[in-house]
Amino acid sequence: MTNNRVTNSGVANRDVPTLSVNVPNFGPALAADDYGQLLAVCRAADAAGFDRLQVTDHVVMGSDTSGYTWSAFPTAPDEHWLEPLTVLAVLAGQTERIRLGTGIVIAALRGGAVLAKTAATLDLLSGGRLDLGVGTGWQAREYEAAGLDFAQRGRLLDDTLEVCHALWSGAPAAVDNGTVSFSDVYCSPRRPVPVWVSGSLSRAVVRRTARWGTGWIPIMGATDADLAEGVRVMRGAFADAGRDPGTLEVRGRLSVAKTAGGEIDLDATLDHAKTLVASGVTDVMVALQALDADPDRAVAVFPRLVAAFRTVFS
Repeated sequence: MTNNRVTNSGVANRDVPTLSVNVPNFGPALAADDYGQLLAVCRAADAAGFDRLQVTDHVVMGSDTSGYTWSAFPTAPDEHWLEPLTVLAVLAGQTERIRLGTGIVIAALRGGAVLAKTAATLDLLSGGRLDLGVGTGWQAREYEAAGLDFAQRGRLLDDTLEVCHALWSGAPAAVDNGTVSFSDVYCSPRRPVPVWVSGSLSRAVVRRTARWGTGWIPIMGATDADLAEGVRVMRGAFADAGRDPGTLEVRGRLSVAKTAGGEIDLDATLDHAKTLVASGVTDVMVALQALDADPDRAVAVFPRLVAAFRTVFS
């Protein structure tokens, strides 16, 4: 259950960037056959040689989605949005070598102890293939439904990550930070699950990543210049925290270039991948829908895209 770029411990060969695909676990795009189509696309990504697949999170949805400022929100409020860790648990049994990631899960909604147990269980049963991408989310309704204060979402995420780290690191575990306090607690299995922290270059995100993160997921809409500056800042924060800056993982979103006829221009697309990697990106992520709105046509591109990526980055 390993590949030659990312091991089961989540440690990458940082001289060779990884290639990820983000697959929609929401809406009607892959809903055929009760989301059997979603599973089939993920199996195809595994077979084609992608290093990671990622799914995303919303627990509940309010009718007002204006807080989502990056583009038009992709679904109506009452569309299906499958719980990502449950989806990945199913995919662990449907795939062999591809890593399984959340990009992201709204961690505080689960609570630290429940998330620590769930993530460690999934990592164990998948053969060490989980990458836990975490963030605060953007919608107050989700926090309200969970009985949490949206205004405190940053602190709640910090508390969640501190609890996870404590429960994964040893036993008995204890935390006492002023808002969470417990001691003499055992939580097994204990797994060092890689955590990828999402967000802008705010001081809180930089601190959070340097303290708990394996990797950084830049905020949607970040430019290539934003990425390069973010890598510089994050590496500095790693050094200040006594961590090796060379271990920082960074995700970058690949822009897919098309020909006049609507086909994928692999050369131009891989030129953008080169730009991302030159800026410090270690994981190049492409969205399934960016390849083609038709899932079958998108899947048909998988082998050529992976082969071209390997040719450039080998």
